[in-house]
Amino acid sequence: MTAHPFDTARPDGTSPYADAIQAPGTDESVWETWPGWESLREFPLPPPGRVVVVAAHPDDEVLGLGGTLARLAATGHRLTVVSVTDGEGSHPDSEVLRPRELVRVRAEETRLALERLGAGDAEIVRLHVPDSGVDHHEEEVRRALVPLCSGAVLVAAPWTGDVHSDHEAAGRAARGAARECDAPFVEYPVWLWHWSHPDDPRVPWDRAARLTLPAGTVARKRHAVDAFASQIRPLGPGAADAPVLPPEELAHHLRPHEVVFL
Repeated sequence: MTAHPFDTARPDGTSPYADAIQAPGTDESVWETWPGWESLREFPLPPPGRVVVVAAHPDDEVLGLGGTLARLAATGHRLTVVSVTDGEGSHPDSEVLRPRELVRVRAEETRLALERLGAGDAEIVRLHVPDSGVDHHEEEVRRALVPLCSGAVLVAAPWTGDVHSDHEAAGRAARGAARECDAPFVEYPVWLWHWSHPDDPRVPWDRAARLTLPAGTVARKRHAVDAFASQIRPLGPGAADAPVLPPEELAHHLRPHEVVFL
């Protein structure tokens, strides 16, 4: 039986984990057999124009919407990818890559991933908000996003219920900017598949929609995800250099479909 994050409490009811993301997650095999996929409506690609995809950290956009980015690039949509933070906090205790070096590495990984998706000409905007501190800069982020969202045919951002403060704050800021610009807006989950489980009442399944990915697009996305070596492979032999996204986590993001909340 797969342990859900909230099945890991001590006898006194407290959790041995700092948060639901650190706790053991739901295995992808559980999601694969969920009949609820069939009830999700299909989300159509937007009309021609510019699509803005907001990421709290470099790689969120590829994990959550990489296949859709590939489809959008192939249909001639212009893409703007906004990295709210530089992702410098992924390995805070590493002596192999210091935060300043991670900024450079993760920027290079993002560009390579987009190239592998066929979106090498995407505009990349970096807001340089401190990693793990987006909630303290939410209004600043919203103001920065307004001119970027103006005229967009779609704005996508991390889900505001993703149980990661950076994701949630980035999503709220993007939603506010899209509303001010009267731009269509969707949210994409990243960590949901880890801490949640099928039919979880905390998830707004009634607002969920599916984006189906052809086999070739899934392969493209897999190749793009592989560009994030600093996140999916150990930086070194120590515990501080362990991958943030081990294979069991990546499995959630290599399905033949992606999900957004309307």
